[in-house]
Amino acid sequence: MKVEKLDIVRFAPKGEDSFYDEVVAKVNTYFETNNISPYANRKMWVKTIVMLLLYFVPYTLMVTGMAGGSLFLFFTLWFLMGWGMSGIGTSVMHDANHGTYSSNKRVNNFISYILEVVGGYRVTWRIQHNVLHHTYTNVAGLDEDMDSIILLRFSPRQPRYWFHRYQYIYAWFFYMIMTLFWMTAKDYLQVIRYKQHDLLIKQHVSLKQALFRITLYKLFYYSYILVLPILFSGMPWYCVVMGFLLMHFTAGLFLSCIFQPSHIMETSAFASPMLTNGKSHMEDTWAVHEVVNTANFAPDSRLLSWFVGGLNYQIEHHLFPGVCHVHYKDIAPIVKSATADFGLPYHVQPTFFKALSEHGQMLKKLGRE
Repeated sequence: MKVEKLDIVRFAPKGEDSFYDEVVAKVNTYFETNNISPYANRKMWVKTIVMLLLYFVPYTLMVTGMAGGSLFLFFTLWFLMGWGMSGIGTSVMHDANHGTYSSNKRVNNFISYILEVVGGYRVTWRIQHNVLHHTYTNVAGLDEDMDSIILLRFSPRQPRYWFHRYQYIYAWFFYMIMTLFWMTAKDYLQVIRYKQHDLLIKQHVSLKQALFRITLYKLFYYSYILVLPILFSGMPWYCVVMGFLLMHFTAGLFLSCIFQPSHIMETSAFASPMLTNGKSHMEDTWAVHEVVNTANFAPDSRLLSWFVGGLNYQIEHHLFPGVCHVHYKDIAPIVKSATADFGLPYHVQPTFFKALSEHGQMLKKLGRE
């Protein structure tokens, strides 16, 4: 079924004594019993500082000419900035825009501005991620995380063309340019589309305001990320452009490899809305839908969990987007137990590379089925 509007699909009512009621009650009990706040703790603030330093220290060294004319050192600094950009995206910006740093909205709002600093726009990100992706996970036509360019087929509900047979090979290139496209054209295209679907209203911004702010933020971004290095790094302009591309290729590929194995997997349900009496609805409740369309990976990797902001615990994140990611590992056993109580699956891949392999196999399957 093709979804024509973005606000007409409803999930099944959760009913009494539902899975969601049980898992929320148990997780709330965990925080209350242990006298723990679901918001950021000291570890989260330390991580925030580390991620910001990983991005801004290499930039400062580069723009002040500290590379000393060494191409290897110069490109290494850009490469490190790519990892810093990834860390800011997964461990700082993401939590801030979900409001999990503090119960004080002003704190979260202030920190969320880091997205504009690295080239994005909070309003379009919140609509795509918080509103559409977290509500309609893996629903073709609604979840924009999977409604990508025509060259990529992420759902069995999407049209299949002959070239999709090879997407398991070429998809990784498009993953590399993900953030580059985002920092150039994506925000403009999204804000126009969201205006057509009346999604800007809830963000309290008009189309003119959004377009003006996006332009202003992009000018600021490209001024400091390209113009200043060209003027002061002591390197030729084309080396600066190459370093800039290296940074985005690094961040784009890594971020895609974190998010894609969480949903585009063979274990995902990819349910489609049904039409009854002229109304579109999903067969499952929202919470059940999230569980059956989401997968965790590498739960035992402390380093990966730390760097990716706990996003390898996607099941916990989708059920509790208002909980800071530093708590996901601790509430994961509670969530897993609740899924078992209700006979629901709890998809998890043991390692990061196993998850990537399974995602690659799913791309291959979607291109050939």
